[in-house]
Amino acid sequence: QESMHAYAANVYSSVVEELMKGKQRKFIAVEQEFFRLWWDAVATDTYKQQVHQLLQEGRLEFVIGGQVMHDEAVTLIDDQILQLTEGHGFLYETFGIRPQFSWHVDPFGASATTPTLFALAGFNAHLISRIDYNLKADMQKNKKLQFVWQGSPSLSERQEIFTHVMDQYSYCTPSQLPFSNRSGFYWNGIAVFPDPPKDGVYPNMSLPVTDTNIHLYAQTMVANIKERAAWFQTSDVLWPWGCDKQFFNASVQYSNMDLLLDYINKHSDEFGVTVQYATVGDYFKAVYSRKLSWQIRDSQDFLPYSTEPFQAWTGFYTSRSTLKGIARRASSLLYAGESFFTQYVQKHPASSICKCRALKQLQSLRWAVSEVQHHDGITGTESPKVKDMYMNNLMYGMFNVKKLIASIIFDMNNAKKNGEVYSSIYSKDSAMPDVDQYVVVYNPLAWNITTFVMVSVSHLAIGVYDELGQSVPAQVQSSAESRSTYDLYILVAISGLSYRKYNVKPLNGKQSAFMGRSVKYKRKDRTRADQQSQQLLPVVNNCYQVLFDQNTNLMHSITERETNQTVQLTQEFLEYHVNGDVMKGPISDNYLFAPNASAVPVSKAVGLEVVSGNLMTEIRQYFYSNVTTQDYIYAVYTRLYTVPEGYDGKLLCHRIEQEYSVGPLELNREAVLRTSTNLNTRQLLYTDSNGYQIQKRPFKAYVNNTVARNYYPMVQTAYIEDDTTRLMLLAERAHGVSSQGNGQVEVMLHRRLWNNLQWDLNYNLTLNDSSVVRPVIWLILGTKGVTNILYRTSGLALEHRPVVMFGALSGDKPKLPRQLRQNSVHGSPVTVPPNLHLQTLSIPGWRYSSNHAEQVRSIRMGKQKQGDADFSRVLLRIRHLYEVGEDPVLSQPMMVNLKSLLKGLGSVVAVEERSLTGTWDVNTLKRWKWKTAQYPSKGFSNSTETSENCIVTVHPKEIRTFFVYFQGQ
Repeated sequence: QESMHAYAANVYSSVVEELMKGKQRKFIAVEQEFFRLWWDAVATDTYKQQVHQLLQEGRLEFVIGGQVMHDEAVTLIDDQILQLTEGHGFLYETFGIRPQFSWHVDPFGASATTPTLFALAGFNAHLISRIDYNLKADMQKNKKLQFVWQGSPSLSERQEIFTHVMDQYSYCTPSQLPFSNRSGFYWNGIAVFPDPPKDGVYPNMSLPVTDTNIHLYAQTMVANIKERAAWFQTSDVLWPWGCDKQFFNASVQYSNMDLLLDYINKHSDEFGVTVQYATVGDYFKAVYSRKLSWQIRDSQDFLPYSTEPFQAWTGFYTSRSTLKGIARRASSLLYAGESFFTQYVQKHPASSICKCRALKQLQSLRWAVSEVQHHDGITGTESPKVKDMYMNNLMYGMFNVKKLIASIIFDMNNAKKNGEVYSSIYSKDSAMPDVDQYVVVYNPLAWNITTFVMVSVSHLAIGVYDELGQSVPAQVQSSAESRSTYDLYILVAISGLSYRKYNVKPLNGKQSAFMGRSVKYKRKDRTRADQQSQQLLPVVNNCYQVLFDQNTNLMHSITERETNQTVQLTQEFLEYHVNGDVMKGPISDNYLFAPNASAVPVSKAVGLEVVSGNLMTEIRQYFYSNVTTQDYIYAVYTRLYTVPEGYDGKLLCHRIEQEYSVGPLELNREAVLRTSTNLNTRQLLYTDSNGYQIQKRPFKAYVNNTVARNYYPMVQTAYIEDDTTRLMLLAERAHGVSSQGNGQVEVMLHRRLWNNLQWDLNYNLTLNDSSVVRPVIWLILGTKGVTNILYRTSGLALEHRPVVMFGALSGDKPKLPRQLRQNSVHGSPVTVPPNLHLQTLSIPGWRYSSNHAEQVRSIRMGKQKQGDADFSRVLLRIRHLYEVGEDPVLSQPMMVNLKSLLKGLGSVVAVEERSLTGTWDVNTLKRWKWKTAQYPSKGFSNSTETSENCIVTVHPKEIRTFFVYFQGQ
């Protein structure tokens, strides 16, 4: 909002005015968030008509067109798609346009998932800038800054995209003028906060173009153009004009540049250059028309990113861990809310819930989750007050969606409206009161799940019963966190996209739930550990035996029971001590990680408590700086589950669940959990790319900064392995991860920093984060074959844990309708095969026609309905989880009958296959085919085979997008 007031609204108003004054002028706009705020709150009808006209003339061009320019390292593929879809839906509904080029100039490193997504969205070319400085210099020298990128090994040439890497000058105009000590090309100066200056005079306004200096100005511009031309293969040079927070006074910008361009073109014989205003689309069209043959790049990404020997941008993989965690919880809640609402609308068309209000509730969370994907959002590279804005918007959206889910549960249980359903989706702080309570648990995944949900209760004698009054396995025990409450773990088995209701009753004296009994062990001084007499404490379930060393109270080894394979495995917390004084050397900040030595162990003494019961054992380890310290900064809670007969416990049994408590840290400390094993991994690490695919990360030695430059983002998955055994880590938020030694993997969990770099201080970008963070990581240990089968489904099970709502349904025992006993929001559950994921099931509410000619016609005639949202169109996405050849069975293409998949929602009458963000009919989407050695002919590429009569074959790594229409809608 401050940016809108200080400069952003003026960018759009003044650019539109100036474009109307000169037919040769052009402009590109990227993020939709600022544009939509301007369009809805600032733009007059005249401005709106002019925007329509400029878009039709191709002089204003939207590139990317997502809600924001998303970060590429720490975002999840689902959220990247969401924010892209959010922006594209608005642009197509409002203007009938579909962006076809990218301008991903600012994310800190480039992921290989992005080119695939942009190809699936129908883009013809992709543009990036921030890649490692050594690599960029090398590519620039060898004219290799442009290539055809096959970001996905499985989709390869079907979803490849031409990619342009900006040269060393990046996306801002070089401002130095050799003939003046004033800057050049930034004639409107720099934006001023909080209020624009009354007199319109801004600081640092560049030297105006005059008759006396125009020749020198032209020479400067031409020299830079020619320097850059030498780095590219065609004679077309992309010369970006602008930078961050520019064009808030477009009049002075264009009037100066007009003079310069005219002058150069009048003297083009002398200069050897012609110049014109262009959009990024104009540039790519020029390059495409050259008919050159381009090199192919495989699925290797451009991470991590360094700008100088001691500037590795690997700190932001962990910065503001709480924000990263909330952003993912919000995304997961949105995913659950969308499918819950979609099923409800299809099954209860005459419902008592106002659908328009419900859609607004969902939209508030769509907007918040989209916005935080910004490259200065989820990255943690914003000032505290901007972080607070992201948090507030996320919490508000989550509150709205929880309210919506609760009101749907009420409506479907015909409960009296004065009953309370309040949610405990993530709160551990409030215990359920001592009355009969209902716990409603919704499974947002399209598979059957068996898992535990935890609710806080206020006493131990308790029973849990299902809808039919039968006892449900549960375990109650003292809480690790709170003295006054107990943790109740309930075993839930729920089919796809369904919910179940459990009754939690306090009992007098007699006990139904199992009790977890606690044994506390003496705190052990690790420095004095007696190596001679090793005493090992076993904790066992059906899949693993975990041993703890009672000399140190640390983990000792894990045995995978099926293969009887034992891995020596120990875990400890360490801290990197970093410098905050620029006079003393490289610093760590929100972006950068610059350790000044190896990590140091944080504790000399570990306390141990084991809470064991019939269903679960929880091992609580507390790490103290020495034997006598009162308080701990670090704790680990490790849980192993035992699943009773009659339940499918495969996933549950195979995961070792760990929850960490870290903080508050001391200043200039970066906290890591290092897991050391005896696996001979040759220091090779594997990490996921945005939860979509896996990247191989061999350890690289550098002259400087080796530790920081071997950190990578882990969005969902990281693993190490030897020839037979793999140790897999699954996360519910992004972290930095590294393998700093053979058999080791370390995860950065938290950072607290302060530095005196002037730039950081000006923007309040010091990371003095005194919070306690509580991330969760699941460990899976086993053969490669077994972990391959488990980790995709387990990663999604962690991402989309069941939504838990609880409340007293006001003493009103509702008669449960038949359909509820089948425990789903509708007749039959929605289930996809184990190698597919139902990535989206939602009602977008867009009012656009899916026939392009019709949509354009209605916009040109000004007939864009401002009426109600469209509830008849359901957006469905299905993703294949496996790569070609990854698993003999799961890597096979999968046939899906959409009619029978969705029969529980109603009768499907029509299915249209669409591009990733929904704006193209795949049958009319013809992307540019760029010439390569592999494919010498150029032309257009068709993206997919389309579906016949609702039967679709989904191939490895495909993401298929459909509009589905049901009978009676």
